[in-house]
Amino acid sequence: MAKFHLILSEFQHINNDVYTSPRVSRPGAKCVMGDKMFSSLSDKLTNIVSSIKGKAVISEDDLDSTLRDIRVALLEADVSLEVVKQFITSIKSQALGQDVLKNIQPDQMIVKIVYDELVDILGSKNEDLILNTTPPAVILFCGLQGSGKTTSLAKLAKLLKDKQNKKILTVSADIYRPAAQEQLKILSDKNDINFFETNNTKDIKKIISNSLLEAKKELYDILLIDTAGRQVLNEDLMGELRLINEISSPIEKILVSDSLSGQDAATTAKKFHDLIGITGVFLTRVDGDSRGGAALSVKSVTGAPIKFLGMGEKIDQIENFHPDRIAKRILGMGDIVSLVEKASQNVEEEDIKKISKKISEGNFDLNDFASQIKQMKKVGGVSGMLTMLPGVSKAQKAMAEKNISDDILIKQLAIISSMTLKEKKHPEIIKASRKIRISKGSGTKVQDVNKLLKQFLQSQKMLKRMKNMGGGQNPSSLLNKLKGNIPQNFLN
Repeated sequence: MAKFHLILSEFQHINNDVYTSPRVSRPGAKCVMGDKMFSSLSDKLTNIVSSIKGKAVISEDDLDSTLRDIRVALLEADVSLEVVKQFITSIKSQALGQDVLKNIQPDQMIVKIVYDELVDILGSKNEDLILNTTPPAVILFCGLQGSGKTTSLAKLAKLLKDKQNKKILTVSADIYRPAAQEQLKILSDKNDINFFETNNTKDIKKIISNSLLEAKKELYDILLIDTAGRQVLNEDLMGELRLINEISSPIEKILVSDSLSGQDAATTAKKFHDLIGITGVFLTRVDGDSRGGAALSVKSVTGAPIKFLGMGEKIDQIENFHPDRIAKRILGMGDIVSLVEKASQNVEEEDIKKISKKISEGNFDLNDFASQIKQMKKVGGVSGMLTMLPGVSKAQKAMAEKNISDDILIKQLAIISSMTLKEKKHPEIIKASRKIRISKGSGTKVQDVNKLLKQFLQSQKMLKRMKNMGGGQNPSSLLNKLKGNIPQNFLN
């Protein structure tokens, strides 16, 4: 948990000024979270839920009004109409059937029902890949053109190789798109994953059969098959996909679905499911301007769970899909568990031990401060952490108004890089003339240097308080201890 202690302290001091400065709207200010999946839906649902919080009594009219607002919010998020109807009906029947409106805390009960229903339509629980079969386990990737199949396949291959130590072979059965096979080969080679050469054959049967023989002969654990992008109404291509499915007998059939397609994703998923019986969904472009409809529709329409999220173009930008955590994010409850997991995966334990030792000895300097900023960038930066902290909608809006983004981390690293070794170790010597030199060297203003030095001192004080918290705590107990160190409107 030491990683979480240090990284969260960085996050707090970097954004502390958001709550202490006047909020003046700037033309063209970009919302930090405006380009994240569910951001709009989350804002609306959070506001709807907030409107009933604290009410001692909730009438049936109040419930109908709340459900009407939720219905509109879901439809605007491009959620399938069928799913919306089912969602609203279920909430109302539970609220009335369990006498929630007469409960001593009806507002909390309704929030709980909404949360449970969100988890249910998202898939109830995280579904792992099914790999318990005689090797090689065949995983077939399919989807529409441009959905990101090839990149997603490479991401999964690297994840399985790195995290589960699997021996993996990739093959491309896309004989139509120019350089499709070359793309997968480059991605495979770059990440030390074996790629099956098809020798430019256009015979799909040979490609699949030969790659299967190679995978068995060389004792590969997993064979990942990429296929050509489909236009659902193209019967020839859909027939080819059915043939590939029959020859390879995959244990997993992953549909790669573009989250930007919204409600259409559910329709597409249904057609692929009817054709080959998909076993899971890989949702891509989650970092794009998505309204969330795809994620909230696919599972209900097909019964196939979302298993992975593609968070960006980089090969390591892949996450396991956890319905309960996503539901919490949507309702503004945060996702501390994912934040801690991300910190554990991306921050070196040895670096943490060194910095922890320096903190305990009172020797935390600007070199260590820069190291903490770099660690925060690995975890996802300002915007990445905002998605996972509870009750941060106010923080997001404030950051949008002040035009604060992850660029602030880059600017701070530039300022520290412009300092001498002595200045980094002894920041108290940085006076007016040194500040001018540092600001010019980093392309910033003297005010920026002053702000960084002030934040460094705040960080020093906070880390001294946090060093006695100890490790091995669960995220919720840790968060309770941290509440005294984080602006209260950040958590409420």
